[in-house]
Amino acid sequence: MNNDRIKVGAVIYNPTVTVIWGVIADFFKEEGLEIECVFYKDYEGQVDGLMNKEIDIAWNSPLAWLDTYSRTDGKCQMGSMRDTDRDRKTCFIVRKDSGISNLVELKGKTIGFGAKDSPQARLIPTNHLYKNGLEYGEDYTEKMFNVGVGLHGDHIGGELDAIKALMTGTVDAAVTLDLNWEAWIKDGTIDENQLVCMDTTALFDHCIFVAHPDFSTEKFIEWEKVLHKMDYNNEDHKKMMDMEGLKEWVEGRITGFQQLREATDYLKFFNK
Repeated sequence: MNNDRIKVGAVIYNPTVTVIWGVIADFFKEEGLEIECVFYKDYEGQVDGLMNKEIDIAWNSPLAWLDTYSRTDGKCQMGSMRDTDRDRKTCFIVRKDSGISNLVELKGKTIGFGAKDSPQARLIPTNHLYKNGLEYGEDYTEKMFNVGVGLHGDHIGGELDAIKALMTGTVDAAVTLDLNWEAWIKDGTIDENQLVCMDTTALFDHCIFVAHPDFSTEKFIEWEKVLHKMDYNNEDHKKMMDMEGLKEWVEGRITGFQQLREATDYLKFFNK
């Protein structure tokens, strides 16, 4: 590197990303550890950037983590995640008047999914269906809403489109992340009198920071310590954390990615 600043990659899945990272960079500077933010238009480019050492650390989606983990033979260094990245689940939504009460009854039906590369809105729920006896490509019709392909479902576009299709009767069921389902009920996007969550996947984890195997472990630990100093009670931090959807940075873990591993193997996702 031509300077001592730690280069951190982030994908611009939303215009607020640059604002979020501006706040984070300012805080790190105050703490005496300068970072340089490098932005990518999609996760594939970011994973390539980490592999090529354009960046030291990547703020990765679960799928980008799995890609990085595979390409480094498991040697990439794991970092922190948001408190909200832990113990997520995908909801299977149906209309209350559909008469569908379990996954088996989706046989022969049309299911609305998010983007083809979304862990929560396609990959993991497809694997969940398989584990419950519904074979991909055979037992149901998949209707994908491919909004923001390359962003690994880090947006609500495809999921919301699938829910809207369910409300209009274009699909018989739809899948969405639990946080989205809860938010849409709260803000009135969804009418609870019409739709119901009929099933959920097992719990899984979401985004995680990953460092290149050759990046200084000591520096990565130092970076983590500063990151964890961010405080939701600090007004500036709170605004950023609300935009990024967290109240606290927590220790990362990879145990919550097992369902995604199974899903990508089942769908031969990385073979395409």
